[in-house]
Amino acid sequence: MDSWPDTSTVTGTKRVIEEVVGCGVPQCDETWAKKFDEDERPKSYQCVGLIVGVTGIVGNSLAEILPLSDTPGGPWKLYGVASRPRPAWNSDHPVDYIQCDISDSADSLAKLSPLTDLTHIFYVTWTNRPTEPDNCEANGTMLRNVLKAVIPIAPNLTHICIQTGTKHYVGPFESFGKIQPHDPPFTEDMPKLDFPNYYYTLEDVVIEESANKEGLTWSVHGPGAIFGFSPLSMMNIIGSLCVYASICKHENKPLIFPGTKAAWNCYSIASDANLIAEQQIWAAVDPNAKNEAFNCNNGDVFKWKHLWRTLAEEFGVEYVEFDENETAVSMLERMKDKGPVWDEVVRENGLAVTKFEEVGLWWFVDMSLHWEAMLDSMNKSKEHGFLGFRNSKNSFVSWIDKIKAYKIVP
Repeated sequence: MDSWPDTSTVTGTKRVIEEVVGCGVPQCDETWAKKFDEDERPKSYQCVGLIVGVTGIVGNSLAEILPLSDTPGGPWKLYGVASRPRPAWNSDHPVDYIQCDISDSADSLAKLSPLTDLTHIFYVTWTNRPTEPDNCEANGTMLRNVLKAVIPIAPNLTHICIQTGTKHYVGPFESFGKIQPHDPPFTEDMPKLDFPNYYYTLEDVVIEESANKEGLTWSVHGPGAIFGFSPLSMMNIIGSLCVYASICKHENKPLIFPGTKAAWNCYSIASDANLIAEQQIWAAVDPNAKNEAFNCNNGDVFKWKHLWRTLAEEFGVEYVEFDENETAVSMLERMKDKGPVWDEVVRENGLAVTKFEEVGLWWFVDMSLHWEAMLDSMNKSKEHGFLGFRNSKNSFVSWIDKIKAYKIVP
């Protein structure tokens, strides 16, 4: 299988990628937004994918990219699983949508066991619990429910992709200050840390369950901070920052950086949601990626001090430099009473009606803008044949544009 094309030429929402070794994928929002009618779908499929978490930040990208005619492994038939009713912004994708509570083994078996034609699973969901042992239990159960429902009934199932993340190397949020994290840049050969981590649980489950079927392989994909689109994602940093900037604009207040001086000045990395999807699709069809774990980032670095100016410019709000003499106020505290303000922003700008607590993930913004030097290496991924990358600033702007285009923010 040829590698994915060089995806460096990304500017705003106009993305055009040249074809490389016969495997070019046109990356333009206009193509992804195209409505697929039933009669436009292929009459036969080479691969049949199940996206678990299809309304999430990477699940949505998978649902857009997999149906393209020149996506590796295609043409693809797709099923998508999510716990909630299908949102309007996801309804254009040619995906057979299944509302299913995968934390419930009976519901998982009832909804997923009819999918006998599956060839691939893309597991890109998670749930949050009060403690990490609880996270391990809940997330491990969810993945196991999916695999136990599908593996016995899908004779052609060949590969399972699961998504984890950079906390593999530093530990979960509650471990910060309690254990010594690995020293960056992080590489995939670093051992697991001595602390519960649901990422480790997902890896253990997929390895154990895939061993029950001959020829079934897996891959693990670990992005950093994800730049992407999903109003329902629990970890959508750009969406939350867009809501914050919109409120600052509405209240005629400056865009104050709510993080630390270290986060403001240090080098950071991001993972474009479309790039993560591309890496997972590559791993699903390329023999070089089987039974391996891969980091996934854009391949460059940025500083929040620079993207913060870009964010201010995108929303026409006053930009201010980080002031270490100013008393730090968490985003949770800063935004605790802004629900009615957000309702005004939505009403006055004719936006899609959204719940403030869903579009603004303030605890996650607080965490994201306090980290520093969370850098990992893409060498293993490149050595195995995946050469995709993104310009992080252009990625940042393009996702802001998409959030605006779907009228989530003004």
